[in-house]
Amino acid sequence: MIKWLEKRYALSQQGAKDLVKGCLACVLQNLSFMFPVGLLYRLVADLMNGGIPDERWSFYIGGCAVCVGLILLTTYLQYNATYFATYTESGVRRITLAERLRKIPLSFFGKKDLADLTSTIMADCTFLEQSFSHFIPELAGSILSTILISIGLLVMEWRMAAAALWVLPLSFAIVGFSSKVQERLNQKAMDVKMACADGIQECIESVRDLKANNVEQMYLKGLEKKIRAVEHRSILNEFGLAAFVVSASLLLKLGIVTVALTGSVLLINGSLDVLTFFLFLLVVSRLYDPLQGALQNLAAIISTRTNIARMNEILDHPLQQGDVTLSNDGYDIVFDRVGFAYHAGETVLKDVSFTAKQGEVTALVGPSGGGKTTVSRLAARFWDAGQGTITVGGMDISKIDPEALLSLFSIVFQDVTLFDNTILENIRIGNKDASDEQVLEAARLANVDEFVEKLPDGWQTTIGENGCALSGGERQRISIARAFLKDAPIILLDEATASLDVENETLIQTALSRLIADKTVLVIAHRMRTVAGADQIVVLSEGTVAEKGTPEQLMKQNGLYAHMVKLQSESQQWKLT
Repeated sequence: MIKWLEKRYALSQQGAKDLVKGCLACVLQNLSFMFPVGLLYRLVADLMNGGIPDERWSFYIGGCAVCVGLILLTTYLQYNATYFATYTESGVRRITLAERLRKIPLSFFGKKDLADLTSTIMADCTFLEQSFSHFIPELAGSILSTILISIGLLVMEWRMAAAALWVLPLSFAIVGFSSKVQERLNQKAMDVKMACADGIQECIESVRDLKANNVEQMYLKGLEKKIRAVEHRSILNEFGLAAFVVSASLLLKLGIVTVALTGSVLLINGSLDVLTFFLFLLVVSRLYDPLQGALQNLAAIISTRTNIARMNEILDHPLQQGDVTLSNDGYDIVFDRVGFAYHAGETVLKDVSFTAKQGEVTALVGPSGGGKTTVSRLAARFWDAGQGTITVGGMDISKIDPEALLSLFSIVFQDVTLFDNTILENIRIGNKDASDEQVLEAARLANVDEFVEKLPDGWQTTIGENGCALSGGERQRISIARAFLKDAPIILLDEATASLDVENETLIQTALSRLIADKTVLVIAHRMRTVAGADQIVVLSEGTVAEKGTPEQLMKQNGLYAHMVKLQSESQQWKLT
């Protein structure tokens, strides 16, 4: 049962156990509310028999105290078992999802956007908090306590019990049959919400371009349509839910009518005494009250299926796994007949073979879309190759844990990611255990000190979200400083100088020259002058290795590489006329 709950409701093992405890606590709470009914029944019996005997007063006073005590105790247990446990589990759920996302291959993120994942971790988890604190325990508690009370009623007087209980299965069946309709409505509502969230995020991220092109109003009109679609779907959802719940609730009320009619007939015929009739009226009125809420809870629980499915999509996604112990002999990177496709039927790489040797610089060049970035990502196991093998020091990387493998890599991306923290701490990401002296030495090697010393707060300067207070060249130098600090044996440079001015490019190339010394270096570049001093050049075109060799050899071949060098040389002579 615990395993089923874990899977069904995206719970941890402890969360599933706490859910069971919460349901049992709700059963006890509902049963505790029946004790006053029994006490009232005894009181009415005494009154009908001529009054309350003197010796009975202590019984009723003590009974009232016991009833109040039981209600308080069970309510306390129910509160602890549902609310406290739920919010603890919610924190565990969010951490589990975040940890899972950390280990999921990057291919997963190509199918999801930031708004979708953020909504899953925050909004979906918040909705489940409400479900597990209010809906599920109360529903289970209502059903279980109703079953126990129903057994007692059937033993006492089966005809009256049948008159009271016949509406229960029909009411729950109405709500249960609505599950397919609700799921479709919820999925459509979720789709329009995600479209709206994407639109809002896109608007915020592209506000500069929208203003520059004077299209703010046009874009906002489109965004308004998405917001109206969310409103429309929310109304339809509520209407669809209310139609079934209200129908079930009305049917439930018929139970009181049938109890009164059946009791009246039996009373007239002499088959039922007044006291039993009175008891059934009391019990039924109390019985239907939690069931009214249970019907609404059942509908809400059905609605959680969409949210849980989104979470399970993350939790069930296969992970990249492997040995955490490295067994490499050296740091040569070998691609052997590697093939890869991001999506079925879309070949990105085909039969790619080359060796990036330790102590040498291997440059990947070629037309845009040729597969250069893909090769670098496969080398670091951001994705897994579909065909062939990739080895590092003779070690098949597909059998190595990605985090263990990445300990061998220092990567400098074209698009640098910085955090809203000090310059010192942004560099320390390269090695979280590094001392301040080590961080400063790495910064000096990357020429970071040249601009930091001009800042008012120096190394303690907070650089804003993604380094918005810095220029592109300054941000890139911080990224290189991280690579220095990590000091890994393999360097991967992904268009590290592509968008920089001449001055910054010169400074960064100087820093890179220090970084790559005696290491295995894989460089992706569009500027041919950047790789003119490379030991080996691999030219990728349309997903295949078109050429490979030294710059001199490729120039003599007068092939694609030579053509690219010629084009870039001619472009440098371009000027306005």
